[in-house]
Amino acid sequence: MIDFQTSPDRYRHWKLSFDGAVATLAMDVDPAGGLMGGYELKLNSYDLSVDIELADAVQRLRFEHPEVRTVVLRSAKENVFCAGANIRMLAGASHGHKVNFCKFTNETRLAIEDASENSGQRYLAAISGSAAGGGYELAVTADYVMLIDDRRSGVSLPELPLLAVLPGTGGLTRLTDKRKVRRDLADVFCTTEEGVRGKRAVQWRLVDEVVPPSSWEAKVAERARDLAAKSDRDGQRGVALTPLQRQFSDDGVTYPHVQVAIDRAGRQANVTIQGPAELPADLRGIHDAGSSFWPLAMARELDDALLHLRLNEPAVGLIVFRTSGDPAQVLAADSLLEQYQSDWLVREIRLLLKRVMKRVDMTARSLIALIEPSSCFAGTLAELVFAADRSVMFAGTGAGDNRGPATLHLSALNFSAYPMGNGLSRLANRFYGEPDSLIASAERIGDTLSAEDAEALGLVTFAYDETDWDDEVRLILEERASFSPDALTGLEANLRFAGPETMETRIFGRLTAWQNWIFLRPNAVGEAGSLKRYGSGVRPDFNPERV
Repeated sequence: MIDFQTSPDRYRHWKLSFDGAVATLAMDVDPAGGLMGGYELKLNSYDLSVDIELADAVQRLRFEHPEVRTVVLRSAKENVFCAGANIRMLAGASHGHKVNFCKFTNETRLAIEDASENSGQRYLAAISGSAAGGGYELAVTADYVMLIDDRRSGVSLPELPLLAVLPGTGGLTRLTDKRKVRRDLADVFCTTEEGVRGKRAVQWRLVDEVVPPSSWEAKVAERARDLAAKSDRDGQRGVALTPLQRQFSDDGVTYPHVQVAIDRAGRQANVTIQGPAELPADLRGIHDAGSSFWPLAMARELDDALLHLRLNEPAVGLIVFRTSGDPAQVLAADSLLEQYQSDWLVREIRLLLKRVMKRVDMTARSLIALIEPSSCFAGTLAELVFAADRSVMFAGTGAGDNRGPATLHLSALNFSAYPMGNGLSRLANRFYGEPDSLIASAERIGDTLSAEDAEALGLVTFAYDETDWDDEVRLILEERASFSPDALTGLEANLRFAGPETMETRIFGRLTAWQNWIFLRPNAVGEAGSLKRYGSGVRPDFNPERV
């Protein structure tokens, strides 16, 4: 089983150090520390185990170190920054593992950019040695990229000439969309195995500055201080991200606030989120509660559950979201997140919830939300309804059921706090081209919405009463399970994102459409393909037909 939980005392590949407002995150990959056997992580090359630690470090820097305003990304090894994704790992991994590896890697890099943009924690990449492929892709997630001018160090995206694949975890897109590299120069760069160094790297906007060795350390420190001076982070005491409490079984995993029950015959996972039982009264109480504050605790548990399903349960094709609890308590939690949004910790919690909901959007599973009596789909938890491919709400009450009817509740956070990768709220995405429907929904913030109300507003797909509920829900789930998983993934990936394109949507769209396809082609992964023959001294044998 792949476990996404770790902590700095368990890191094998990264070293964290602190100097006031500046933290250093140094890559020092253990060659023997790969996730799977059969390869060595030489030259700071990485696999999923390295990215799991990086994701953990980025998260902890945001929550546990509010005093840190700049993070310096660098290598702890001589003459190499990072050689990118490990080639032997890519050659031996299943296609599904490669896809999820690339997706998680990119989600982590987007989290770095989110920290820079929204958390006041700016990143600086200090490249000494070679930054190749994914190593350079990691560097360009930073706000500022420095390269030592020692005639050996350089940057490259050599996947195409070396491996017959692409810089698929954002490299190509960040060149043009973020670094604004001219496309013909980007073409030269990506087809040149040895890459670019020195002043040309600055001229082509591949890096921001080259520095001679004699002043390298001083300049890195100076630029780190410059970035720190521009930050608005003002926290003094961080919040420890304590280990998650989890119990695994053959058919699921249980957390304090999230339960995952797997129906293997139906190839579905039922994910039930428990609403808050109690909440602090004010900002001081939020800080005192720390990682046990319900929105933070729930977000961390749901994130871990999603990653577990992605990587460890590939045969599960359908996720059914349910909730249980008091909607008023969920709305009270939202009220705290809205009232104290200028506080650094509350800001980080909101940003984490945004990233977790994006993880939901990017999960290649069919998503169904069931709104039943005793549900608490309110505010933040209602985002799961709007993220779902379909949502079904129980109308009225059942015979002998004293729980009261199912309800749905909106809060202000549904309209602003959790934008998708396309920059729209999930409601704006849902009602793209229907501005009046979005306005009508906003007018019902705080109201208790019945099934009839929710269906009339377009907030749910269907509403069924007791007579039809069991049969209709069963048919929806059985029908979904009968379709081609490949076709469903394509359908859902197209329909979930409406409207404008952003760098983020282009990265994932191109990753899906091009990198995944190329990884299936024999030119890359066949017995005579580049990945199989890399390092053998035998040239790959390419099928010349264009598709």
